[in-house]
Amino acid sequence: MPTRPRPCSRARLELNRVHPTRLRQTHHQPLRHLSPCRLASPPTFSTTPPPLPLSTTPQPIRAVAPGTQLATRQLATPSYVVGAMAGSRRDVDRKEKAPPAAAPQQQQPGREEEREWVPWIVPVIVTANVALFAVVMYANNCPAHARGGRGGRRCVGAGFLRRFAFQPLSQNPLLGPSSATLQKLGALVWDKVVHEHQGWRLVTCIWLHAGVVHLLANMLSLVLVGLRLEQQFGFVRVGVIYLVSGVGGSVMSSLFIKDNISVGASGALFGLLGAMLSELFTNWTIYTNKAAALVTLLFVIAVNLAIGILPHVDNFAHIGGFLTGFLLGFVLLMRPHYGWAQRYVLPSSVKDVGRKFLAYQWALLALASVLVVVGLAVGMAMLFRGVNGNEHCEWCHYLSCVPTARWSCGK
Repeated sequence: MPTRPRPCSRARLELNRVHPTRLRQTHHQPLRHLSPCRLASPPTFSTTPPPLPLSTTPQPIRAVAPGTQLATRQLATPSYVVGAMAGSRRDVDRKEKAPPAAAPQQQQPGREEEREWVPWIVPVIVTANVALFAVVMYANNCPAHARGGRGGRRCVGAGFLRRFAFQPLSQNPLLGPSSATLQKLGALVWDKVVHEHQGWRLVTCIWLHAGVVHLLANMLSLVLVGLRLEQQFGFVRVGVIYLVSGVGGSVMSSLFIKDNISVGASGALFGLLGAMLSELFTNWTIYTNKAAALVTLLFVIAVNLAIGILPHVDNFAHIGGFLTGFLLGFVLLMRPHYGWAQRYVLPSSVKDVGRKFLAYQWALLALASVLVVVGLAVGMAMLFRGVNGNEHCEWCHYLSCVPTARWSCGK
């Protein structure tokens, strides 16, 4: 005895609603085949895909590094003006072509390129920098190493910080350890890199900071710049740009600065800033307000590089990191052009949207790949051979410090 079909739930009825114009796609099957009470699963029809996710350009941030006897690396206060100006054209399309609510469906092929990543590498880098600074302060132990019988009282915060107390402000106004401690734990020192073959200092100096002020400024910059980049491009590409740019900044710093030690992550941060600029160039077709975004970003970059001419700021690390990140941006941050990204929402009559990447994107990728590899190789070869960059460029020292009546640049 046949059983009567049981009533369908409210949810099932809603899933099986069919637009009248879509019935032609069922090859003229009788309507009884579409009865929601007899279907084991709702029929699938081609529907308008959901809108592409928002894509905005993150905004840079730069810094001033107060000076000590160290050559510190630091960025300044950021702004999201560029991100607002360089809004993706996909954002506009999303507002203008927002489709009605549709039944859940599987992600279209190729849409994985538009997903938003969950950032985790930037928080890990921030945590590692803070933890290493605590280790440095523990090893510094200012009260125990201060000179004189009551030298511990001269350490800042010795009463409650104890061995984590900061060096006297006359030695380090950034509230941090001594230069000797930083040098012992991996600061960039030209003599040790060249003559003692301690090339690992090119990497370790990126993770050290001269003081609390230096650390907070750089970590705030990293959070504001790095999180947006990681959400758009993922942890692998952002992590590679950060680390390689930091090494590039260390190499250039060592070629021109020989008498001071250098620490700080701002070379790597300037690499992220440079990658933002090259990403704007290589993905030019997907952005609106291009000119305003470009002018604003260039202005921010110029201001922050100009800050590097102050004494005790390692602007060579900033420049080296920026150039490295700028080239890596062409290689790692290339995205499909606007027509390809919109191929799922174009009318069915439009079938040819061209290739996924444009010819100029491939040309920039090839050129940047060659330049970044050759640049790093030549720079390291010159460094380990003990070449002094100032001997080949007599005016280059002005890029890092310009003497005035208020301060001198030293040697």
